[in-house]
Amino acid sequence: MTMRIGRRQFIAALGGTSLTWPLAAQAQQPGKLPTIGFFSPNSPSAASPWTAAFVKRLRELGWVEGRNVAIEYRWGEGRTERAAEFVAEFVQLKVDVIFTHGPANILAAKQATSIIPIVFAVAADPVGSGYVATLARPGGNVTGLSMQAPELAGKRLELLREVVPGLHRLAIMANSANSGAVLEMGEIQAAARTLGLDVDTLDIQQAEDIAPAVETIKSRVDALYVIAAPLVTTNQI
Repeated sequence: MTMRIGRRQFIAALGGTSLTWPLAAQAQQPGKLPTIGFFSPNSPSAASPWTAAFVKRLRELGWVEGRNVAIEYRWGEGRTERAAEFVAEFVQLKVDVIFTHGPANILAAKQATSIIPIVFAVAADPVGSGYVATLARPGGNVTGLSMQAPELAGKRLELLREVVPGLHRLAIMANSANSGAVLEMGEIQAAARTLGLDVDTLDIQQAEDIAPAVETIKSRVDALYVIAAPLVTTNQI
């Protein structure tokens, strides 16, 4: 016997909690599988561990791709310029929920629709980035998990100093086009000043910037703090 599960129950299972979405969300069309618009800012290979975990957890919750749920995949390959295009495709396809992460993707999804539920896997500072109103009451059609990166940046730096007792000069590598990275960089710089550290900042805008940036700091700094972002994850060495 096949059990028909409503759209809200499907989205609640995806988010791992009971979610409340606008009543204007379309009802599931008869004969159409519930569809997830899965948008990763990384490449398929870089995102493979997370994608596998995502599909595995869906299966554990009773959602099997191709049987009772469909997944439309899009890959940013570390580039942000196609975010709006991919999200527009999801809106045109009338997916039931958009699942994504990365500032450009989340903002593109939020700007593209106020009806389709948006679940972000993780965000550095959802409130500061303008994705949600508050952590307790996100409001609207956007929800997800906060990694509290800005708040934890100072703690990470304190741990780094314990590992490197002679730490005096620190380099911070980040993509300034990533709003979450900019927020975290500000916190790291503030924490570094408190600890009396000298700081070099390395701005990377594309994959080709990474190796030259590392070369410029060799023998000049005691440690390198790399702020996670799709450009970094996609081009891990």
